[in-house]
Amino acid sequence: MIYSFLQIIRKSVGSSFRIYAILSVVPLLYTGAFGQSVKRTVIPLNGSWEIAQGTMAAIPHADSFSHRIEVPGLVNLAIPAFENVAPKVLDRRSKIATSDPLREAFWYKRKFTIENIGFSTALLKISKAKYGTKVFLNGKEIGEHLPNFTPGYFDVGKALKQGVNELIVRVGASRAAVPRSVPDGFDFEKERYIPGIYDDVHLILAGDSYIQNIQAAPDIIRKEVLAQVMIQSSEKKTIPVSFQIKESGTGKIAGQLAQNIELSANKDNTVNIRIPIENCRLWSPEDPFLYQLTVQTGTDEKTIEFGMREFHFDQLTQVPMLNGKPYFLRGSNITIYRFFEDPLCKNLPWDTTWVRQLFRSFKQFHWNSLRFCIGLPPAFWYQVADEEGFLIQDEFPIWYGGKGWNVWPDELKRDQLALEFSEWLHENQNHPSVVIWDASNENVSHNGLTDEVGDAAWQVRYQDLSNRPWDNSYGLRRAPGDVYESHPYHFIRSDFTLKDIANSSAIPKGNPDENLQNFPVIINEYGWLWLNRDGTPTTLTQAVYENLLGPTSTTEQRWHLYATYMAAETEFWRCHRNAAGVLIFTALGYSRPDGQTSDFFTDIRNLKYHPEVLKYFPDAFSPVGIMLDEWGQEIKTNTNHSFRVIAVNDLYSEWKGTVSIKIFKDDKLITEKSATIAIPGYGKKNLIINCRTPANSGKYNIEAVLTRKGDKPVRSLREDIRFSD
Repeated sequence: MIYSFLQIIRKSVGSSFRIYAILSVVPLLYTGAFGQSVKRTVIPLNGSWEIAQGTMAAIPHADSFSHRIEVPGLVNLAIPAFENVAPKVLDRRSKIATSDPLREAFWYKRKFTIENIGFSTALLKISKAKYGTKVFLNGKEIGEHLPNFTPGYFDVGKALKQGVNELIVRVGASRAAVPRSVPDGFDFEKERYIPGIYDDVHLILAGDSYIQNIQAAPDIIRKEVLAQVMIQSSEKKTIPVSFQIKESGTGKIAGQLAQNIELSANKDNTVNIRIPIENCRLWSPEDPFLYQLTVQTGTDEKTIEFGMREFHFDQLTQVPMLNGKPYFLRGSNITIYRFFEDPLCKNLPWDTTWVRQLFRSFKQFHWNSLRFCIGLPPAFWYQVADEEGFLIQDEFPIWYGGKGWNVWPDELKRDQLALEFSEWLHENQNHPSVVIWDASNENVSHNGLTDEVGDAAWQVRYQDLSNRPWDNSYGLRRAPGDVYESHPYHFIRSDFTLKDIANSSAIPKGNPDENLQNFPVIINEYGWLWLNRDGTPTTLTQAVYENLLGPTSTTEQRWHLYATYMAAETEFWRCHRNAAGVLIFTALGYSRPDGQTSDFFTDIRNLKYHPEVLKYFPDAFSPVGIMLDEWGQEIKTNTNHSFRVIAVNDLYSEWKGTVSIKIFKDDKLITEKSATIAIPGYGKKNLIINCRTPANSGKYNIEAVLTRKGDKPVRSLREDIRFSD
């Protein structure tokens, strides 16, 4: 059977919250020796497994397990390789899942040894696997977990034995292996849906007072953390429970308490306790300081990591607030499930060094936030985000389209979604990096006739004690401070040019519903100018580049246009200050000849960006940024022209420096005019600089530049601006 943690989730899906445990009236300051109780044993089962293909119904014969595979990973990485794993779908836009004609399922097998089985709790945790998971231990069927993006917990206590144990896990070979009532990660762009156990596998052994879950909700005003602990017991009893907080980096104790807890038998016991933190240090992308909370029951011990961080949107200004101060979001997207089908993906998503370097490479662009788009990555990605300092918009893999192009499965209902959303929240709730729950991408339910996703999110959102905001895509926003999703793709019109931005609204749309109630806006997709990593246009941008550069453009011309135009788009959306966040799409995706979008790497394994991207993106996302509000209209020669400039300051302190207009001809500076500028903290400054224009007709480049002693200049560039008599 699946362990009762899922039953707890089912019981908690509703409109009310119940506290099951009774706390002692007087909290006891913990002064005893911490760590002398029985600890849980966690046995990692990652590594090399045997694997075979077959039907869904029967475990393959022992001789069939002739391939090996690393866990976590995907089945296409098996050695020797299986034939044509995850064949291309027949129709990317069809909601009907394509079956694998060569097999129905893959069966994983491995052995492990247990020296001591004197534990009353024995759980197998499979953090993520697709498509559908079924577990057998020592020949006994244990249970099944259908969700593809959240952990499955399996009670293996009755099948576990001392000595050598044989574990077998079945996963479906395609999306067709799970019922349509279960989200399967449908994506209009994906061609291949590769199965596998793609996250960690652990065996958890503990005593009777088993700690199922710990949630840490920071209170930065009181400098304390609210710890909510779920404990299961087979009998009614009162036990001492100890709580200890340490600094993750130093191990220094920052707070500890002990309390007597009365547990009910065979019920879900929930304990809430507040723990003061000495010399409390807040978490932020600039200072990603982490703590560890350890809870002991005498027969179990569990440690989680958390950060002292609060995040919400101001209901009057719609500005993001991090730890009580405005904090504008600058960043990009990671579409990990699309990257899974990239020919160069291989084992990179499970290479911890590569993943950490990926996140660090983002810092050069001044990014502080990311959207995990249409996919939840392996668990350690969140830990890396915590440690490296990024704010994450965590998006559940649901994308069935908007009104008029919707392929929502009739069988997919809010109750199943609520179950999976609850599992998702319980898994990721302690990561300080996760600041927004994003329920879906560009999506409505039943062509907009219902809001299954929004209803499901509403059922579970109370479980998050940090009360993070939600993004319900094209659905209704349910609470003040929830997010209006905006995807304002200017170049979706293949005849659009940069000049047309001058007549474009600075109010972000890109969502079929108007933002009439003035919810905070996050632009997490914009542009529509993708290039494959080799510099060729994608299938969606071929006509765009032909319109902008003609039919014979070179790779370097395209990369230059991509970098300068996306920089200009970024300036436009940032500097008008109508969006709480601006996130370019996308930092990590696939690159394939028949693909629709792509990232902007040129060498994905070595994390190399094109030089044009490195040249122009950092200025566009600079915390102190600038936009030259000129978009290609002709300017008269030999006259005083009023150049409009908008500068923004994402930082706390006022920024004082110089703003200059520079006009170049063939890299030669023709004229320059400067002025002093003071940009208030978290604010913007509109400025007009009157500058004498060149005497001769022709095309010139214009720069608006922010300079301050000791700082790197920040530029906004407009190229090939025609000056005429």
